[in-house]
Amino acid sequence: MSPRKSVAEARRTRERIVAHGIALASVDGLEGLTIGRLAADLGMSKAGVLGHFGTKEALQLAALEGAAAVFSRTVWEPAQHEPPGLPRLRALCEAWITYLETEREVFPGGCLFTTAAVEFDARGGPVHDAVGRLLRLWRRRLAAEARTAAADGTLPAGTDPEQLAYELGGLYLALNQELQLFGSADAADRTRRALDRMLGPAPTPAHDPAAATAPAAR
Repeated sequence: MSPRKSVAEARRTRERIVAHGIALASVDGLEGLTIGRLAADLGMSKAGVLGHFGTKEALQLAALEGAAAVFSRTVWEPAQHEPPGLPRLRALCEAWITYLETEREVFPGGCLFTTAAVEFDARGGPVHDAVGRLLRLWRRRLAAEARTAAADGTLPAGTDPEQLAYELGGLYLALNQELQLFGSADAADRTRRALDRMLGPAPTPAHDPAAATAPAAR
């Protein structure tokens, strides 16, 4: 095997381990993520898994970073091309709902960050710090869009961006609970109604006069 192929194979194996680790951690928490369990589930030796991470803590941190990449891909990237401010903030909130509703293959136990925040909120150490860093980064991103929206007048001028980001975080914690604990079928609709109160009603699609006068297809 060539060195280049060997490196690519090692990268694919590591990605496979991380992906399975993310799924397990969303259900059983990051403490339930062990070298032995991953090795058994993936048909690998413990030494094979350990060789990619070295320690359980390194594996936990890799799972968090992998989950952050999924979150960015499914929530931030679909919304980043919207105009800054309220349009982007609304797009982020809608993509966030979709992420919690549909990412069941990646996160069968719901949002990994919610699980990890509860699991590590009273602990110190690198994993606790990584969870806090990722959540603070997301809150700052929401606050930045809220600040732009307040400045351009699409949110009230007295809006406190940090307070709004704080309240949005609480709303989505509630959504995750409704989906995971209660299996509520109307959880997404309730969340959208709450968003309308916090951000103002969602804009309706622009009326197209040409569409109204066009002859119906036969």
